[in-house]
Amino acid sequence: MELTASVEISRPATDVFAYLAEPRNNPLWQKGMKRCEWITDGPIAVGSQYRQEASFLGRSVVSLFEVVELAEGTSITFETIESTFPIKVRRWVEDRGVGTCLVSAVIGGGPRVPRFLEGLVGKIAQRSVTADYERLGAALVA
Repeated sequence: MELTASVEISRPATDVFAYLAEPRNNPLWQKGMKRCEWITDGPIAVGSQYRQEASFLGRSVVSLFEVVELAEGTSITFETIESTFPIKVRRWVEDRGVGTCLVSAVIGGGPRVPRFLEGLVGKIAQRSVTADYERLGAALVA
C-alpha cells in the first residue's frame, strides 16, 4: 500500500520542517497517535530512533522507528524496525516563497490484512492520512 498527501502551509519551510522532523509533535496533528518519544539522545540524525504508540482501526500499534534518510531542512524518512504495522514515511518541504511552503508525504507499507480487504483498508488509510495533513496545515497556521 502506498499513500500520499500534500498541503500548502503559510509558514516558512524551515519552521515547518523543524516541526515535521520532531516525532513528539505527531500526536498534535495525527489522529490516533497517542505518544512518540525519542529513545536515542542527541540531535536528529540518520540512525536516531523513536518509539510510537498509536491506534489504527481500533487496534493498538506500538512501533519502533529509525531515521533512515535526512536532508536537513528539506526531507526526512522514518522506517519501522519493530512493528505489527511496518511502514516507511518520507516527508519533505518545498519553499514556495513569501513564507509559504508545500509539505508532501509518501507512506508505504501498512498492516497485514486479507487480500479481499486491501482496497477497503487502503481507502480508510488514505482518508486518514489526508485528514492528518489537513490538521497539520491548520495547526501550523493557527
